[in-house]
Amino acid sequence: MFTHLTVGSNDLKRSAKFYDAVLGALGSKNLGPMGENGVMYGKDSPQFIVLKPANKLPATYANGGTIGFAAPNRNAVHAFHEAGLKNGGTCEGPPGPRSFTPTAYAAYLRDPDGNKICAYCFAKE
Repeated sequence: MFTHLTVGSNDLKRSAKFYDAVLGALGSKNLGPMGENGVMYGKDSPQFIVLKPANKLPATYANGGTIGFAAPNRNAVHAFHEAGLKNGGTCEGPPGPRSFTPTAYAAYLRDPDGNKICAYCFAKE
């Protein structure tokens, strides 16, 4: 359905440190810069991009918007959350079960620019 997702940043260096850690915990990697205006992440091709807004206005976050990343297991959900907190993120929901399905297990963070992200695992234990 999607080719990629983006979030805005007012400080690409700070954001790259944060996303290198949290997405690395989920098995994705920094694929390098997108010129001077962004940083690309994915496994083999860019799937998630952190960038400076093209209109030159400050980056802002979406109220009610959340980007969810797939975690291979519950340990990865914990690693994602811990990495985020150690790299400038704030907790928006600690790792744990979510009630909407029997196997939903997730953690929520705000990145240093206020974007809300989460990691979800739907595997049993």
